[in-house]
Amino acid sequence: MNKLYYGDCLTIIMQDIERESVDLIYLDPPFNSNRDYNAIYKDETGRPLPDQIAAFSDLWELDQDRERAIKQMPVLMSEAGLDDDVAQFLKIWMNALRKTQPRLLAYLSYMAERLLQMRGVLKPTGSIYLHCDPTASHYIKVMMDCIFGHENFLNEIVWNYGKYTNAANHFQRNHDILLLYCKKKNSHCFNKQFTEGAESTKIDYLRGYRRHRPKGIPQLLVYDKEKAVDAVRKAELDGCKIVYREGKTKVALSDVWQLPIIGSTSKERLGYATQKPLALIERIIQASSDEGDVVFDPFCGCATTIEAAHKLNRRWIGIDIAIHAIKRVAKIRLEDRLGLKEGIDFIIEGVPHTLEGARDLWKRDKYHFQKWAVEQIDGFVTSRKTGDGGIDGRLYFDRGGNNLESMILEVKGGQNINISVIRDIRGAMEREGVPMAGLIVMDALSDRKAANFQMEMAAAGDLDHRGVPYPRMQMLTVPDILEGKRFSTPSIARGRGEAQPNLL
Repeated sequence: MNKLYYGDCLTIIMQDIERESVDLIYLDPPFNSNRDYNAIYKDETGRPLPDQIAAFSDLWELDQDRERAIKQMPVLMSEAGLDDDVAQFLKIWMNALRKTQPRLLAYLSYMAERLLQMRGVLKPTGSIYLHCDPTASHYIKVMMDCIFGHENFLNEIVWNYGKYTNAANHFQRNHDILLLYCKKKNSHCFNKQFTEGAESTKIDYLRGYRRHRPKGIPQLLVYDKEKAVDAVRKAELDGCKIVYREGKTKVALSDVWQLPIIGSTSKERLGYATQKPLALIERIIQASSDEGDVVFDPFCGCATTIEAAHKLNRRWIGIDIAIHAIKRVAKIRLEDRLGLKEGIDFIIEGVPHTLEGARDLWKRDKYHFQKWAVEQIDGFVTSRKTGDGGIDGRLYFDRGGNNLESMILEVKGGQNINISVIRDIRGAMEREGVPMAGLIVMDALSDRKAANFQMEMAAAGDLDHRGVPYPRMQMLTVPDILEGKRFSTPSIARGRGEAQPNLL
C-alpha cells in the first residue's frame, strides 16, 4: 500500500524500506532555505517565528553529532560496497571543507548518510534525481559521483523557471539544478521525452528531413503541405516517398527545461514556499519510471511528488521530518485533491496513535518522540542543540499587541522523573523571561508524585488574561495528548480561539 512516513528519512529507510525495492527517487532536500522550510510553521497572523528559523539554521552546525557521522563515513561506504579509494578521497575532501566551509560540511555529511541508504533501496533499473540550487550543486555532484559512481551520471538538468529579481551586481538567478544518476547504467528505465520544436527546427524538417527504409527507399516526412510545396516537388523528382503527418514537429527533450514556477494565483498553490510545480515532477516520473513502479520522495513536504505519482498510476512512498507536512499539508492534499482515503488508499506510519506507539517511537528515536510530542500540541520544535537546558520547544500565544508570547516546553519520555525536573523548567522559564512553561511526560504519575508536582507548579502562580487565570506551569501526559487535551493558554498562534483552563 502507498505510505506516508513521519520522521527522519535516514531512520525510516534503514528500518522500514526493503533493499532494492524502489524504481525512482526524487528528492528536494533542504539547503540554505531557512525561510522556506519555516513556511509551514508560520502562525495565522502572518508573523514568522524567529526561534524556529534559528533552530533550522543550527541543524547545519558542525557539532559532535556531525563529527561522529563524518568519522563513520568510511565504514558506511565500505558497508555499501563502495571502493576504498573513493572513501579515502571523501575523507581528504571533507577534512579540507572542515577548515574552509564547516557548515557546508555539516550539510554534506547529513546528505551523504541518507544518500548511501537511498542507493541501497534503489533497484538496479532505478534512477535518482536530486534537486538543488547552484550554490551547492557542484559539491553535491562530487558526493553523488562517489556514492552512485561517476559512470552512472546521466544528466545535469537545468530547470529555468523564469523568475526574475532586481539583481544589482550579478546576472539574474532563475534556475535550479537536478542531478540525475542511475543505479546501473544501460540497465535503467528511461522513456524518451519530446517537446515541440522551435520554428527553425520545423523548417529544417520541412526542407529535408529524410529517413531511409531498410530497402534504401528514401522517405520525406512532411508536417505542413502548404509550407512544404518546394520540398515535396524536389522529393518527388528524387524518387522519395512522401509521408504526411498531422500535428506539430517534436524534438527530443534536452537537459534545459523551461517550466514556470507556481504563480500566486495558481490553483496548485498550497502556500508551501518550497512547493514545486506538478509539471516538473510529472516529467521526471514519466521519463524514469513505468506504470506500477514505486516512486519514493524522502523529503516529500507538501506531497507534489505523491500527487504526480498517483495521477500517473505509480505506487509511492513519502517521508517528511515535519509532522505538520505529513498530517496537515500532505494528508489534506491527498484527501481533498485526489479523493484518497487514509487506511484504504494509503497509510501514515510513524505518527503514534496509542501509548504503545509513543513508547515505540521513544525507543527508536528519542529526538523524534520529542518532536512528535511538541508538534502534536501545536508547538514548535527547537533544535537538538538549543533543546538542551530544559527547552525542547515553544507554544506561541497571542494576548494582543504586536508580539507573540510563548510557553517553553520540556519533554520527558523516560520513567524516572523526579521533582527536580519542575524546578529546572521553572529556572529556564525565569531565565528566558517567558510567562509560561509546560512539561510533557509519557505516563501518568502516581497520586503522591502528581500531588507533589502540582504543588511545585502552583508555586509559580498564574498568568492573568482578561480576568481568566492560566497556571504558569502545567503538565500533560501522552495519554492526555492522545485524548485531545492541550495546554491551557490564551489564544494560540494558530487561531483556534481562547482555550479554557484545563489542567491535569
